Amino acid sequence: MSISTCLLAQSSTKPQPAKSADFAAYTEQIPGTKISFDMVPIQGGEYLMGSPATEASRKEDEGPQHTVKIEPFWMGKHEITWDEYELFMYQEKTGNPAVSAADTKAKTADTGTDAISTPSPPYVDMSFGMGKYGFPAVNMTQYAARMYCKWLSAKTGHFYRLPTEAEWEYACRANTKTAYHFGDDPAQLNEYAWHYENSNSAYKKVGTKKPNPWGLYDMHGNVAEMTLDQYLPDFYAKSKQGAVNPWSIPKDLYPHTSRGGSWDDDKDRLRSAARIPSKPTWKKRDPQIPRSDWWFTDASFSGFRIIRPVKQPTKAEMEAYYTKPPEDI
Repeated sequence: MSISTCLLAQSSTKPQPAKSADFAAYTEQIPGTKISFDMVPIQGGEYLMGSPATEASRKEDEGPQHTVKIEPFWMGKHEITWDEYELFMYQEKTGNPAVSAADTKAKTADTGTDAISTPSPPYVDMSFGMGKYGFPAVNMTQYAARMYCKWLSAKTGHFYRLPTEAEWEYACRANTKTAYHFGDDPAQLNEYAWHYENSNSAYKKVGTKKPNPWGLYDMHGNVAEMTLDQYLPDFYAKSKQGAVNPWSIPKDLYPHTSRGGSWDDDKDRLRSAARIPSKPTWKKRDPQIPRSDWWFTDASFSGFRIIRPVKQPTKAEMEAYYTKPPEDI
């Protein structure tokens, strides 16, 4: 696959800084609910994507390092939580004391969210008892995450989507060049991340560890975060130096790339450059035939975080992003 540029926020020119008056951190309250989320501004810029050959535990698919240019966007301060995701799942009272049935149904007709497909009911509690409110939502497919973004965009009037691999790593690194955004010593990881050695076999509430230099929490660990990209082990080898907003456009259902590592991963899998391909085994115990487009039954380590590009795409471009059929994602 050749390097492709994204319909959503692409340019062949050098990324320009966003106007400061229009580009600041903000809190978005989901209309008709008491649930809100925080977005952090990420200025555009240039960075070295991937890891150097000398980095400990480096994998072959993390290189060669190459220069990438990124346009500005906002990124979620935290991973999407069950508080937020269950509004989309049920669009009615979910048991969350912060939400009432009247709240969640309010403005549905005005925003058109009633026309957006919602997940099929899971056959079990997809949190598997690890926690709901304040905890990261997990076990959804990339299609489900994309439909959440469509629903959220309709509710708020702002265009939200998953990040590309390049955007995700740029935000995670926050102008650093080390294995982790805090340095190279994995012994410090306990201050910043939940991983296999300290998680007690479960994810934790978001934002309970230290943030990265740009104010983003849990970029290392807690749950691995989906990106828009098809995972290609040789993608970097085919990348052009100085590419603007590169995106490996998906052609197949598997694999897609996740980033950041999780509560169930060893420390080396949490490095800024580490890449995690999705697998069919993430649906191993799905009892449905055909298997669900909405749920991974065996990926309680997998969640997502949203971004909002400063450059708002056209309505047609947004629709092209949202209307890919499940079999093509």
